[in-house]
Amino acid sequence: MASFIDNYYISVFNHYKKTSGKKSLSIALFYIIILELSIILALAAFFLAFASQMKMDLMSSTKFWVIYSLIALFIIFKNWMRYNGRKRTVLNAKSKRNDTSIYLLWLLPVGCFILALILLQVP
Repeated sequence: MASFIDNYYISVFNHYKKTSGKKSLSIALFYIIILELSIILALAAFFLAFASQMKMDLMSSTKFWVIYSLIALFIIFKNWMRYNGRKRTVLNAKSKRNDTSIYLLWLLPVGCFILALILLQVP
């Protein structure tokens, strides 16, 4: 069973495959990286805001961004390895036809980044 991230990858890949050809691989990989980073940033900002409201001094802002950068590097490498080659062809063969709007798919990471920016404003 594929995760929702895999389904979004295949949806973006199939949408851009019609118009962009081989470039659709890079576009779909870029989309998945941005989506995962935005979701993780929103979750991290929520937990950071929650901890600051509970008066728990967990980590400084510098440590937060260093850890987020390390996680981002890990996600980029993981997705590059995961969606190269056989995994993509297996996902494409097993996927059901999903008519998710491409605009909605691109609004998901934007919404997560906006939510994260709002949560990072919490004192």
